Amino acid sequence: MSTYHGGPVTQKPISEIAKYIKNLIPANIPETYALKPMFENVASEENIRNGVIAFRDFLYLFCDRLISDGHLYVKPQKNPKNAIDYPFLYNVTDLLADIGYHSKLAESGDSLLITEIPSFTASIDEKGNIKKPKNSVSKLIECLRFLALCGFVFTGIDLEAKTLNISEVQLLEVSYPNASVLLTGLKAMSIADIELRTKRYKNDNNHDNLLRCDYRLMKAEDTDVLDVLKDFLHPLPEKVQKLALELHQRYIDMGMTCVTIISTFEVHFAYSYIKNSRRVLSSRDVYQLRVWEFALSTRYGYCLVIRAKKTDKYADVIEKFSLSLQEKIAKGYGCDRKLRNEPCQGGCQGFRIPLDGSILNISRNIETWLDNEVSC
Repeated sequence: MSTYHGGPVTQKPISEIAKYIKNLIPANIPETYALKPMFENVASEENIRNGVIAFRDFLYLFCDRLISDGHLYVKPQKNPKNAIDYPFLYNVTDLLADIGYHSKLAESGDSLLITEIPSFTASIDEKGNIKKPKNSVSKLIECLRFLALCGFVFTGIDLEAKTLNISEVQLLEVSYPNASVLLTGLKAMSIADIELRTKRYKNDNNHDNLLRCDYRLMKAEDTDVLDVLKDFLHPLPEKVQKLALELHQRYIDMGMTCVTIISTFEVHFAYSYIKNSRRVLSSRDVYQLRVWEFALSTRYGYCLVIRAKKTDKYADVIEKFSLSLQEKIAKGYGCDRKLRNEPCQGGCQGFRIPLDGSILNISRNIETWLDNEVSC
């Protein structure tokens, strides 16, 4: 059996993963924002913005289809490499990126015309050698059928055929009758995903910006981390959101730096105190120096994670905390296998506290705890 940090790999059903992804899709996209000049040749800014909203709405439908019918397309892995081993999701986002990036928008704007699907077809490299495609033709048919279930229409290809010779397809016309402006949004976002995305420190899965509708790549101005945090928190209870935003602002005002590492299967808002650093630090450096963070993963859900290392210096303060929090701190954190001879539960990441209604009862304790840890 495959293992993950010393423990067996367990995967959630695709329906649960779809619910998880749905929470990552931005609920509030601004009506107006300036785009980078490179998108001038795609369409008007208004059409692109409307297209992004239409694509966001498609993603909601995409997730709903995964919830209801995903089990027909996503089979359980016999030996999954890790807890986020869902090849179908990567295949279908590869296809969406190919459709958007390698197509030409028809003059009417009602369809995309595409003559190549590089992720699924062989190509010739600079030396004249045949380069195998990233994904198989059978996966292509599977993905096309699922996108058709979500409202896409593909003209020039028979999705009912048992076999498909993709080399015989001269021109594929892609449309989305429910909201044709989506095609403009898909094209612009595919360009942004391929040409503007930066390699992340963790979980750098290609094209997952599309799966999360990360329109911010296209914006002319940088996005305030507070706006990104608000999007991240929006599925949580209102009082929990308020607490999280207060903690964010409190420690930013105290001079901490927040870096974000966002992928489909793992999200981090990491807070570090780097004022006295003598060198320029990368996002990876700041992340590794984090004192605490907001985190989200398929395994643990929404959490507040504290990497307290100075608790011995304020033991008298901890004695005034709630009993449950005192007990958690007393256990310490670190490798689960070394500390307690238990399967890995990510204990090395820090003290993990669920970011739900239960945190409200200990909110003042947490604030005091972080105050003392940061000051030390």
